[in-house]
Amino acid sequence: MLEEEGTLASLWTSLREVFFPVKLPPLVLESKPIPVVDPMATKQDPRATASAIVIYAVVIAICLAWGTHKFHQYEMQKAMELTEVTPPPMDPALNKMGGGGGQRGAAPVSKGRLPKFADQQITPPAAPPLEEPKIRMPDPTIQVQTNLKMANNNMPNFGDPNSPLNGNSLGRGSGTGIGNGNGSGLGPGSGGGYGGGVRTVGGGVKGPIAIYQPEPEFSEEARKAKFMGVVLVGLIVDQRGLPQSVHIIRGVGMGLDEKAVEAVQHYRFKPGTENGKPVATYLNVEVNFEIF
Repeated sequence: MLEEEGTLASLWTSLREVFFPVKLPPLVLESKPIPVVDPMATKQDPRATASAIVIYAVVIAICLAWGTHKFHQYEMQKAMELTEVTPPPMDPALNKMGGGGGQRGAAPVSKGRLPKFADQQITPPAAPPLEEPKIRMPDPTIQVQTNLKMANNNMPNFGDPNSPLNGNSLGRGSGTGIGNGNGSGLGPGSGGGYGGGVRTVGGGVKGPIAIYQPEPEFSEEARKAKFMGVVLVGLIVDQRGLPQSVHIIRGVGMGLDEKAVEAVQHYRFKPGTENGKPVATYLNVEVNFEIF
C-alpha cells in the first residue's frame, strides 16, 4: 500500500527534480534488426522497359510532326491572307476576243465554210435559200477580229469547219452569227467575236461610262517628297459594270501605282454595250496624282 506524500514533501520533490534531476544510466540497445521482404517490390523486366521507351519515343515524334505540320499550315494560310496578287496584263491578242453567235437552229452548228471576218456585220450568214435573191446583197460576214487565222474549207454552205456534223444548221445560239452563243460572232459566249472573252471599244461596241470614281490617296512616300504623276491602269469592265483584272500598264513608282490600283478597284461603270446588250469590255484609265 502506497503512502501519499504531504503537500510540502511533494512540492520539495518537484523542485528537486527540476533543479537537481537524477542522472539515469545510458540506454543499451539489445534488439537486432531482422530483414523483411517488401511485398510491394516488383522485378522490372528489361524488355518491358525497352518497349515503354520505344512507345514514348513514337508518341513524342507523332506529336512533334503533327505540331510542325499545323504550324506550317498556319504559316502558309497567313502568307496567303497577307499576300495580294495582282492579275498580270492580258495578252493583246485576247483583248479583241468577244462572245459568239448562233441563229436558233434546231441542231448544233454543222460543218461548213466560214463567212468573211469583219469588224462590223452588214449581211449575216444564212442557210442556203430556196431561190436566189433579186437584189444583190453584200457578202455575208460574221463579226470576228479580222486578223484571226482559222482553218477553212470550200463547202457550199456556211458553218464551222471543225464541226463533225453534217447539215445546214448555223447553231442553236441566238443572234446573227454561227455557233451556240449569243451575238454576231463565232462560237460560244455573247456579244460577237470568237470563243468568248472581252470586247474592245469600237465598231458596234460602245465603251463603258464611269458613274463613280473615288479620288486616289497619296502614298506617304510620295506625299513627303511632294511627288506627282499619272498612272495608266488597264482593266476589264464586266457586264455588271464592275472592274476586273485591274493592273498597271504604265507606273510612276513611289507607292502611287498601288494606290491607283486600289482606287480603280472601287470604280463603278455603266457597262459597255454591243447591239444594245451589255458586254465585257477592255478599258484603260489614267489616274492623276496632283498636289494642289
